[in-house]
Amino acid sequence: MATSKVKHTRRTKRTDPLNQAEAVGEGKLRIVKALLLSNLVSVVLFGLRVIVTQSDRYWFLFWNLMLAWLPALFTFLLLRQLKHGSWKQPIPILLTVLWLGFLPNSFYLMSDLIHLQSTGDIGVLFDAVLFLSCIWNGAVAGILSIVWVHTAAYKKIGPNMAAAAVAVALGLASFAIYLGRILRWNTWDVLFNPAGILFDVSDRVINPLTHPQFILTTLTFFVLLGSMYMVIWQFVRYFNPLTTSKSK
Repeated sequence: MATSKVKHTRRTKRTDPLNQAEAVGEGKLRIVKALLLSNLVSVVLFGLRVIVTQSDRYWFLFWNLMLAWLPALFTFLLLRQLKHGSWKQPIPILLTVLWLGFLPNSFYLMSDLIHLQSTGDIGVLFDAVLFLSCIWNGAVAGILSIVWVHTAAYKKIGPNMAAAAVAVALGLASFAIYLGRILRWNTWDVLFNPAGILFDVSDRVINPLTHPQFILTTLTFFVLLGSMYMVIWQFVRYFNPLTTSKSK
């Protein structure tokens, strides 16, 4: 008799909406703490390098890491807007455009590996750890923002259209990495030099075969980012199937 009461109590706690809400809130708080700790590792590593070497070499990693978190910020604000309104309203559209425009910054850190070399002022292994820490945190920020957008789109337009939208976003991000690393354009140039970007983009879209580096870089990053996100998305669906249930 006592055993059945205990089981009933446990079952009630699991099914009680208030307890479920508390559990979700605690889970989100643990995720935030883990993210802060992981990014703090990158900051500490960079700070130690500056102190030991008296040099700000690789300062761009710290700057790019900050930019990498902007898509997650825009997505967070977007989801708050979608709770009370439609995606077709001006503010959600603006936040979606900002998310898409800054999303490549989350993965651009991967291309910074070309700067990794033995500098003589500190061990190359330390620098490798610094690079990998920043790359990891940037990728987590980008993937987290895509998961949020994917989940919202999944509920509103269905799994197939949502998956197609994510594929387009990853394709554009991969192309933007090529624009940034090879052609040296950045997100701000969309505002300050749109004509120059439009010229380079249109030239490569119209004559892709004359720019083999464009095809190779874009496809390489698309395959890499797509395979990474595919694994993460399956984990999301497996551990939290309610997140990807389509709303009626």
